[in-house]
Amino acid sequence: MAFVLVFDLGTTSLKGLVVDKQGQLVAQAQVSYETQHPQLGYSEQDPAVWTGAMDEVMEQLIGSLPELASGLEAISFSGQMHSLVILDQKGQVLHPAILWNDGRTHEECQILEHTLGKRLIDISKNVALPGFTLPKLLWVKRNLPEIWALIRYFLLPKDYLRYWLGAPMQMDYSDASGTLLLDMKQGKWSQELCQNLEIPLEWCPRLVESKAVVGWLRPELAQKWGLKKPVKLVAGGADNACGALGAGLIPEQGLVSIGTSGVYLQLGALPDETSGRTHVFQHVVPGQYYQ
Repeated sequence: MAFVLVFDLGTTSLKGLVVDKQGQLVAQAQVSYETQHPQLGYSEQDPAVWTGAMDEVMEQLIGSLPELASGLEAISFSGQMHSLVILDQKGQVLHPAILWNDGRTHEECQILEHTLGKRLIDISKNVALPGFTLPKLLWVKRNLPEIWALIRYFLLPKDYLRYWLGAPMQMDYSDASGTLLLDMKQGKWSQELCQNLEIPLEWCPRLVESKAVVGWLRPELAQKWGLKKPVKLVAGGADNACGALGAGLIPEQGLVSIGTSGVYLQLGALPDETSGRTHVFQHVVPGQYYQ
């Protein structure tokens, strides 16, 4: 039997869900981890905690479903949005991931508002808030210049997990739209924003569709987990967008999701003008958006 595995990298745990080719859930496992708060308002996780949790999830899944070892065909991903993972030239993590619920970047948000004004909303369709990825990057630039000098790439959590498994450094559009650096109309990284903020455009990972097959599981990991054949890696998407797809959301409906954060969202067209009072993100379905 053939199976697809999805890793959902949440704020408090990593979940693994296995479905068959008919989409029926056949196995699941979950491993919890802690968030570090080194200062008031800080919220961080070591990406090594995520990869360690993935090892445990795989052990549980194969223990409960031994045929997964011979039947696994692909792995896809869902994950917490906005959290920043920075890496050096060799792909090594330079700093604990600064999570979406980290509150240290209020000053950076004020700087963005002062220097870019409405132009940031015109391009990204969102206002600068501490949860987004761009203010976190600017915080590193202003406060950790020695680390800033070593950065060559940035990723979001589920993209780091996929990279660690063997795929190139890439990011899907649904997660990219939550960074504040994506030109939402053009569907590409904003050269204007990167230039104005002195962020090298080459730090931004290649953009891919959520459904794209982007790589293959590293052979040494396949051997470690006892997998019998090559396994595809699929890009996946932001957790809210994946949740909306999984719930079967259509434009006439809304979705309430209560987890570590609380979200209400609706599908809709990309607005030409927005005040920024609601977030606007790209869906995992190509050409669709949600607020």
